Amino acid sequence: MTEASFHIEPHDQHCNLIVSGDWRLGKAPDGTAVTASIPANTTDIDLVTTQLGHWDSSLAISLLQVMRWSKDKKINFNIESAPQGLQQLLRLAIDVPAYENASENKPRSLHEIVYNGLTAIGQEVRMTLTFVGETSLALMNWVRGGAKTRRSDIFYFIQQAGPKALAIVTLISVLVGMILAYLGSVQLRQLGAQVYVANLVSLGMVREMGALMTAVIMAGRTGAAYAAQLGTMQVNDEIDALKVMGIPSVEFLVLPRMLALIFVMPLLCIYADIIGMAGGALTAVNMDVSFTQYVLQTQDAVDWVDISTGIVKSIFFGVLIAIAGCQAGLQCGRNSNAVGMAATNAVVRAIVYLVVADAAFNILYDKLGI
Repeated sequence: MTEASFHIEPHDQHCNLIVSGDWRLGKAPDGTAVTASIPANTTDIDLVTTQLGHWDSSLAISLLQVMRWSKDKKINFNIESAPQGLQQLLRLAIDVPAYENASENKPRSLHEIVYNGLTAIGQEVRMTLTFVGETSLALMNWVRGGAKTRRSDIFYFIQQAGPKALAIVTLISVLVGMILAYLGSVQLRQLGAQVYVANLVSLGMVREMGALMTAVIMAGRTGAAYAAQLGTMQVNDEIDALKVMGIPSVEFLVLPRMLALIFVMPLLCIYADIIGMAGGALTAVNMDVSFTQYVLQTQDAVDWVDISTGIVKSIFFGVLIAIAGCQAGLQCGRNSNAVGMAATNAVVRAIVYLVVADAAFNILYDKLGI
């Protein structure tokens, strides 16, 4: 077995890194020794393996250290002459970010913490506005009939977001209706006005809880699914393939998902309202309120304006969920860990968007007197 070795052949700002001998674990130089031998003014390094004998992971580890050092120094490290298996191994390793101790990245001062936070928020806002703009243009193109959006995709995502979500929407809605009824009964019973539980539940469901709770369910279920689907496509380079074929990813991938939620959310909201009021009725009948009284009181308490406020909210919530999920998916990294992070980010973003939008809607309705 020939001893593992290396040497540097400098040529002005370019140098050759020549590895020779048999590179075996425990008997080969590490990357630190290699980088220490590279001249300071180097801008390009070519790896030469013509004298390389047998090798194992020790060579890949050393070269990976050199690659990461070169990247930090902005030096071009060319490995095209290396054996094909070694090239694939190095490229696979370089795609996975190196483990970094969180304490090493801890900001040193309050100024740095504030600066990094504001910079991250600014970048996030800029990317979100850009994505919203692209989606709006794609939606306008679809209305004019020029978008590359398949009708079959829209029906598929409607089926995924609508009928298959009925079970969880039913469960949550009936429980929310019962909770509202129990909360109201605590005070109303003291006044002997428990019949007004129907007013509380019906108005609470159609104006607020029906739309909001349905949106939260869809953010966790459908928004995360969108992010995972698009993130997986990003990892598999399928989105890059669409771009190469000239197919806009927003029209082909984002628009069907958004349209499905726009169509489905109002229907799910109305369904949640009805189920929630039914849940409230289950509680009310145990408080000396007959079912007939509950229905008549509900009819008097709710009108079409109240119902429409919740429906308008649900449509807007559907758009926000689609934006959060699809944006997180399209911005996903290139490894499996990034897909999970994208799904988590989609849910967090969607819930933040929903809470902010719901507060804005309530303020707007109050100002408009509805």
